[in-house]
Amino acid sequence: MKMTNPQPPELARVASTFAALGSEQRLAVLNALVRAGPEGLSIGDLGARAGVAGSTLTHHMKILSQAGLVRQERRGRSIICAAVAYTELRHLSDFLLRECCADVPEDHRGHDHG
Repeated sequence: MKMTNPQPPELARVASTFAALGSEQRLAVLNALVRAGPEGLSIGDLGARAGVAGSTLTHHMKILSQAGLVRQERRGRSIICAAVAYTELRHLSDFLLRECCADVPEDHRGHDHG
């Protein structure tokens, strides 16, 4: 059986991204932005939809932005936030599922052993 263990640079990048998502509030923020699509949301709308406001929202947006998952841009007098890393989010799920059941005998795959 060929092992395809992730290389250290990939592990570091994935771990960093998962760390950025390691908060219920940040997940709520990202979920609201993903649901809003590429046009994004104003900071006020984002806070209302995610249930996070003020400096807490600013803090979470900074972490998500540093992880490359979201962007913020000024449009007139508004700050618009949007999810930008749909490919990265897909990569995270692929990372988890890539070797699903690789170490389980084929005749036991897909069975719940509770």
